[in-house]
Amino acid sequence: MPKKLCRCGKPAVIFRKYEGSYLCKQHFLQSVERKVKKNIRVHNLVKPGDKIGIAVSGGKDSMTCLYLMHRIIGPRRDIQMVVISIDEGIKGYREKSINRVKELCKKLKIRHYVYSFRKELGKSLDQKVKEVKKSKKYDLEVSCTLCGVARRYLLNKKSRELKLTKLCTGHNLDDESQAVLMNYIRGDLYRASRMGPEPVVYDKKFIGRIKPLRIIPEKEVALYSILSGLNYYGKKCPHRCGLRLEVRDFVNSLEEKHSGIKFSILETFDRILPSLRSQMEKEIGELYYCKKCGEPSSKEICKTCELWR
Repeated sequence: MPKKLCRCGKPAVIFRKYEGSYLCKQHFLQSVERKVKKNIRVHNLVKPGDKIGIAVSGGKDSMTCLYLMHRIIGPRRDIQMVVISIDEGIKGYREKSINRVKELCKKLKIRHYVYSFRKELGKSLDQKVKEVKKSKKYDLEVSCTLCGVARRYLLNKKSRELKLTKLCTGHNLDDESQAVLMNYIRGDLYRASRMGPEPVVYDKKFIGRIKPLRIIPEKEVALYSILSGLNYYGKKCPHRCGLRLEVRDFVNSLEEKHSGIKFSILETFDRILPSLRSQMEKEIGELYYCKKCGEPSSKEICKTCELWR
């Protein structure tokens, strides 16, 4: 079989089916960086005076996000960046991934903060899941629910305590297109309204989130991280399960048959998002502040306190 070539004549490292192009290593890396820069610029994701926290777990997405933000934003003296990692307490998994984050932060000379479930909530995720499994409340998705709720809670709370203006996450195109469908299936329009290219803040205690990689397919993020020599942690979380995996497989099967469907899902959602947010602002009204922890909540007791305390 003849080698597939980039437009420059060099061997291609990827074929982008959705745009019908072969790219060599150099042009692929440049293309990803150019798309991320454009996403940041068009949606005004960073502003002079921002202090940005980058949530990094050690996986390919968050490590690539940190690396790209450092390349793009790092040279600017009017913006500060720090890294935040959450140690859920998953034995044999999270400590290894956080060590990868520490290595990259040391190399890039970025300050790194680590917060743990055990210290902040009293128990590790392993302990909590084991405890819930003994009760009648256990189902297949409970571990992801416990983890997701607590992780979002701590990221927001610690970002505020660090006086950050933005929280940056490594969500890619696959993550976002899956989340659109999951929120629709579950009827969670409030969470859906908080998605989108620009950060949305319904309360002064919320830190707006930015997602520079939301237009980059997962496979391209993985290839970028490999070609850039990032020492990310590649193993999957032992607790992951549930609806997201089914939605992921469904979206991937659609993409295989109808190239570009992930972009279509996200672009269509972004078009209806302004109307959705407007409706949610009318329905939500004022948020509560949790009676136990003081964090913003849609109820008198927030979900984290309900599940963890």
